Amino acid sequence: MKISERQGKILNSIIEDYIVLAEPISSEFLEKKHDFRICPATIRIEMQKLTDQGFLFQPHTSAGRVPTDKGYRFFVDSLLNRGISDFKDIFEIEKMFKEEKEDILKFASHLSKFLAEISSNLATVHLPEKDFFFKEGWEEILEEPEFGEKDLVFSFTRFLENFEKNIEDLKLNSKIKVYIGKENPFPKAKDFSIISSKCILPDSEEGIISLLGPKRMDYDRNISLMNSLIQMLEKL
Repeated sequence: MKISERQGKILNSIIEDYIVLAEPISSEFLEKKHDFRICPATIRIEMQKLTDQGFLFQPHTSAGRVPTDKGYRFFVDSLLNRGISDFKDIFEIEKMFKEEKEDILKFASHLSKFLAEISSNLATVHLPEKDFFFKEGWEEILEEPEFGEKDLVFSFTRFLENFEKNIEDLKLNSKIKVYIGKENPFPKAKDFSIISSKCILPDSEEGIISLLGPKRMDYDRNISLMNSLIQMLEKL
């Protein structure tokens, strides 16, 4: 069942607010923050319809809503359909990467650190031909509120292990792919998302760059970052 344009705007607003706040979003909060030009009762009705259709979930302890995998997928598809904006800071590091491109291992190491710092997610750069796998960002990602639960830290560690061992299962190409929750082809993945793509590194070395984190990651920023980075790498 398709949702209406108004429902789409409400859903996208809920997800954008939830990504920032990491708390269930209520109709009262939406009414105060956004100008939907409808009364609070109508917002509540539309939120209930989105919940009934599986785009939102209502935790038992809260009157607010949080996105489901289906809700996040609608949000990500909306981002991709309207076109990916450029990441404004990406070209500031182009000179640094040009200076390091003679040493592919050093380049890949610095690239993973850069991605982790900018995205606040765990970043990986995989060099299939050399069988190297660079991982950075543990400090950044463990600061996310989701990882206050020890069980989730354990699940993420196992998820990363499965990702590293079976990355070819993603069947990637030069386009950015986003796997959300249960869309991931790996165990222990229901709480996490992956943004990943193949790319061409210096000396025509093929690589796979990825961002891994909780489903509440900043998809808009991270997809923009990855897209602009891939474009930059094509010029090196």
